[in-house]
Amino acid sequence: MPSFDVVSEVDIQEVRNAVDQANREIGTRFDFKGVDAQFEQSDADITLRAEQEFQLTQMLDILRQKLAKRKIDVACMDIKEPETSLNAARQSVLIKQGIETDLAKKMVKAIKASKIKVQAQIQGEQIRVTGKKRDDLQEVMGLLRDGDYGLPLQFTNFRD
Repeated sequence: MPSFDVVSEVDIQEVRNAVDQANREIGTRFDFKGVDAQFEQSDADITLRAEQEFQLTQMLDILRQKLAKRKIDVACMDIKEPETSLNAARQSVLIKQGIETDLAKKMVKAIKASKIKVQAQIQGEQIRVTGKKRDDLQEVMGLLRDGDYGLPLQFTNFRD
């Protein structure tokens, strides 16, 4: 029986490259001359550090540009509220990986409500969709693409 997996994965190495490029751009930009501003990354967590909060918004725009150039969907970014003190501001950005259980249940419910003759089951942080016809599976892919789930979705492991 034909099947495929619905996943939400981001290439962390590409994120690391984008963060490095963003750090280099901050070092050369005129509006950041003499300012202690930088990006720090540990796995899927990126921390933006600057002296003032408005600089964080500029840094966030730079990061979005660099991620988009590296073909990483910016919908995977979970942007936290900035934390400010007297002479420093910090903001955390989480890169979302995998499909959370609540969202997966919502997606499976949408697939079943569409009355397409397929079965969908949650397997960890991904969803396996199986059906008798390839056309039905492609219809489900279109349905999931059109839905607004706040995550970049990829369809992998297509078996015929």
